[in-house]
Amino acid sequence: MLQTRGVAAVEELVILAGVYAAISAWTVHFAAARPELALSNLVVGIGIALLGLCMSMVPERSQDLNFVVLLLGAWLIVSPWVVTRGPDTGMILNNVITGACVCLFALTAGGLLMSKRRT
Repeated sequence: MLQTRGVAAVEELVILAGVYAAISAWTVHFAAARPELALSNLVVGIGIALLGLCMSMVPERSQDLNFVVLLLGAWLIVSPWVVTRGPDTGMILNNVITGACVCLFALTAGGLLMSKRRT
């Protein structure tokens, strides 16, 4: 039970990272300059937040969803170079840091779930 609460806490961080990814284009002020990257961040951020919400509701069954969140975090990292031409430093730093946090949270939750299954 206590380990499940730890997983749920990490998944709540995934929700927050997803919400930030969704609004980051307007926070960092590149939505007008690069609307395609803003749309990508919005869709991926909403997806991450919804997956985090689903995983925090039932953390025991969220192992497969952690992999999807990990892939979405990796997409956030590479998307400035895939979606746009010549991204500036703010876009790159925003997406790389947010994507790295999402990947770290997904790996942490996955590791907590694996250690829970062993015991």
